[in-house]
Amino acid sequence: MNPFKSLDDADLSGKRVLVRVDLNVPVKDGRVSDATRIDRVLPTIREIADRGGRVVLLAHFGRPKGKPDPAQSLRPIGEALAEKLGKPVGFAEDCVGPVAEGIVANMKDGDVLLLENTRFHAGEEQNDETFVSQLASLGDVYVNDAFSAAHRAHASTEGLAHHLPSYAGRTMQAELEALEKGLGKPEKPVIAIVGGAKVSTKIDLLQNLVAKVDCLVIGGGMANTFLAALGKNVGKSLCEHDLADTARTIMAAAEKADCIVLLPVDAVVAREFKAHAETQTVSVDAVPADAMILDVGPASVGQVKEWIDKSKTLIWNGPLGAFEIPPFDAATMAAARHAAARTRDGQLVSVAGGGDTVAALNAAGVADDLTYVSTAGGAFLEWMEGKPLPGVDALRA
Repeated sequence: MNPFKSLDDADLSGKRVLVRVDLNVPVKDGRVSDATRIDRVLPTIREIADRGGRVVLLAHFGRPKGKPDPAQSLRPIGEALAEKLGKPVGFAEDCVGPVAEGIVANMKDGDVLLLENTRFHAGEEQNDETFVSQLASLGDVYVNDAFSAAHRAHASTEGLAHHLPSYAGRTMQAELEALEKGLGKPEKPVIAIVGGAKVSTKIDLLQNLVAKVDCLVIGGGMANTFLAALGKNVGKSLCEHDLADTARTIMAAAEKADCIVLLPVDAVVAREFKAHAETQTVSVDAVPADAMILDVGPASVGQVKEWIDKSKTLIWNGPLGAFEIPPFDAATMAAARHAAARTRDGQLVSVAGGGDTVAALNAAGVADDLTYVSTAGGAFLEWMEGKPLPGVDALRA
């Protein structure tokens, strides 16, 4: 079914398997503070090791700009990985050269080794052919399990796929299958919920979605720009007034494509942006001049729920309001819980992604109830924008 090979197609026993993973996790005081991305790659690592492969992990951490930086070493992350994996994880202080070569040469079947930050070498981000060849010499097989880095044509995410037999790891496979259900060949009707602060960061996304979905819900600060473009007064709300023409162009494209653009009809407003500030719920035609729109109102949430009820597929990127601060999380929580209930009942395929979206779904307690929640950030956004992902395309070759 899939135009890429998975681990089902790979001969791993006794092979040196270079596995690109995403271990770019938050670290505080030398310890991993959120292990979500580590958890995601465990099934692939375990399967390769259990099948007799010698697992050689490639990853980046931070932005060291092509030079070694002890503060951005993968060593503490390797320790957290070993704890999660329940078995030792070796560590090489370089990802190429004699140090890495010597340790790889001494590996036994089922061993796991983490190589130092690939971005300690300028050749990684440059996708330099010499550096790619050095990495490739360490392995017999290449597995990419880092969808979150697949929008970058780097040595360890794209270059290696042209040197070794290449396969998608289980996390990459799950992500690609979920995305295919979300926008590739979705069951219609399709609803997209797009929120966030600024239209300027999501112009490509909105332009791509209006041509592909049946209903586009716009929330967050972005919605204020669209409301202002329609001549409504948004008071002191966050608003990109200079993008009014862009907003009108997107709405015109949606109309031409028979896509409903669902904007808020009511709003929760406040004079102060702080927790438990005094609020009012008003029509979007009656926003006080001295107030800020900080969440969509209950009537708007009702419309979103109605569209979720009649849709077969949901894709979600961005909250509906300033969800980090109560009570401005109410709309996002309500919509998330409704989508989760429809998904649990087998009525909806729901695919969500983006840092704020994942945080909001976790806060609502429903992240595990959606069909798929992507931790990929930029790659998920570029997929939603319809842009090619070099790391994925290389696996198709």
